Amino acid sequence: MRQLKVVIGGRHILHGVDLDVAASGVTALLGRNGAGKTTTVRGILGLVPRTGSVRFEDAETVGLSTHQLVRRGIGYVPEDRGIFAALTVAENLRLAERDPDPAYDLVHELFPELKERARQAAGTLSGGQQQMVAIGRVLLNRSNRLIIADEPTKGLAPRIVTEVAVALERAAQAVPVLLVEQNLALVRRLAGHCVVLADGRTAHAGPAADLLADAEASRALLGVGRRGGDSPPVRTTGATEEGGRRWPPSSCSP
Repeated sequence: MRQLKVVIGGRHILHGVDLDVAASGVTALLGRNGAGKTTTVRGILGLVPRTGSVRFEDAETVGLSTHQLVRRGIGYVPEDRGIFAALTVAENLRLAERDPDPAYDLVHELFPELKERARQAAGTLSGGQQQMVAIGRVLLNRSNRLIIADEPTKGLAPRIVTEVAVALERAAQAVPVLLVEQNLALVRRLAGHCVVLADGRTAHAGPAADLLADAEASRALLGVGRRGGDSPPVRTTGATEEGGRRWPPSSCSP
């Protein structure tokens, strides 16, 4: 992404964001509240009017519609889940199917509750279970070439945060992930690279470990100390265990 600018209702939200997503693993998009993180990912997906350049797999995508970008292989876990509350869990997942062989085996392995509650209306699930639905919709499609997850652990209990961490780490073994996240314990565990926004501009880019190890830089850019404030710890036992089916079966890069 180069010089992405977004103006909504006459208000300049992004003033020229530059961002590179690593070809593998997790890239974290960080910043204080109101820095422009969600607007940036919505700009990538064409959900807001934008100017500048966004290239995906060597092709310019500014000007393409959201559904065209999804068909090219961008999976999106939106902030606040965006599920269809009146539909069942199974119907929410079925609507997301794009591939002829959707990865229900992986989704049910990572989130067995979704199989158990397949006939339950999604709106009656807990917040954590709804987040499982939102992530499961993306993981179904083995053809995805990039996953964007916007604050997937916001408001979740520690146990669910751990399950989400395992799911994202599993996905990132095979497809790049752009992760917007406030939980720095999760960022520390998953992200190899990070980009920090401030006031709608790129303020920092580099290895995530270096930034989080630098207390002064973390305070200046994120408003936290080295340990990431009160972010709950993320247990990752089993996240990188051998065995089980990887998704998708072959590696890919954007």
